[in-house]
Amino acid sequence: MAIIGTFTKDGENFVGSIVTLALKAKATIQSVVKATDSAPDYRVFSGGVEIGAAWSRKSQQGERPYLSVKLDDPSFGGAIFCRLVYGAEGGHQLMWSR
Repeated sequence: MAIIGTFTKDGENFVGSIVTLALKAKATIQSVVKATDSAPDYRVFSGGVEIGAAWSRKSQQGERPYLSVKLDDPSFGGAIFCRLVYGAEGGHQLMWSR
């Protein structure tokens, strides 16, 4: 898995940055009120533009919470799927794998 972002928790939200070959942006993952059970728990914004959504999940053992994140940008070949996990140094890391 490649780390493509780092975030810190700010209340109910996360603030940080996402860096790929095609994208370098400050981003916020903002908590939202769910309209339905399948709706995302968070929306991902960069510069006021929504670039993704995230859903709260727990590891298979049910011990470690994480966010399942879907990002999309016109510069991507398609949507990419990531996980925002709590990192060893106290921050959160956005991890991507094919």
